[in-house]
Amino acid sequence: MLLLAIDTSTTAIGVALHDGAGVVAHEATLDARAHAEHLAPGIERALRSAQARPEDVTDVVVGIGPGPFTGLRVGIVTGRTFAFALGLPVRGLCSLDALAHAAWLAGHRGDLLVATDARRKEVYAAQYLLHDTGATRVAGPVVDRATDLPDAWRVMPVAGRGPLLYPDAFSGVPVRAPRFGGIPDSPGTAPTSDGLRDVPAGALADLAARRIAAGGPFDGLEPLYLRRPDVAPAAPVKSTLG
Repeated sequence: MLLLAIDTSTTAIGVALHDGAGVVAHEATLDARAHAEHLAPGIERALRSAQARPEDVTDVVVGIGPGPFTGLRVGIVTGRTFAFALGLPVRGLCSLDALAHAAWLAGHRGDLLVATDARRKEVYAAQYLLHDTGATRVAGPVVDRATDLPDAWRVMPVAGRGPLLYPDAFSGVPVRAPRFGGIPDSPGTAPTSDGLRDVPAGALADLAARRIAAGGPFDGLEPLYLRRPDVAPAAPVKSTLG
């Protein structure tokens, strides 16, 4: 196996490769607006780091959000195009599940809230229970103002940028981020050791590899927008010409 994982649901444009035993390469660039510009170079760097070629990839997984419309679409379309060009299977997973899995990999157990930036002063959020064998989503995902989330959620240990953006809304302890196989962070990319803020592509890759080995399940490839796109087509203009 050489699984390519892509996630563009958060500020981090993330790419990782997993060989079935562990993460062998990961890249993450922080940029909330330029997902398309950073994703292809990130894939190239990850393949180069793993001393692999595109033809060596056997599986593709993409994070399907929830996330902002444009950035999320870039990752899903890129993953589907890569897989189609090489005749590979492509699967989707909820990006918040990958954040919860990262917290599980870091050793957290018990209740967990995942809250990521949804812009418009809102967050995408879901509740999880982390036990010895993995993370189970209990409720969500939803999109709402941080202060309007259930009180029981806002006191839980939390992963994601929610508490960084809206510190007054969350009283739970932020969960630390895992590192993947001792792989160092690439120069100029997002650190993975300063807290679990964005979706780590390594965690998405690891979760997908475990699901493939177990025979699923996966979430399909339909993006989880949870609300209407920020940009909508203009209404048609009626012609005044006779």
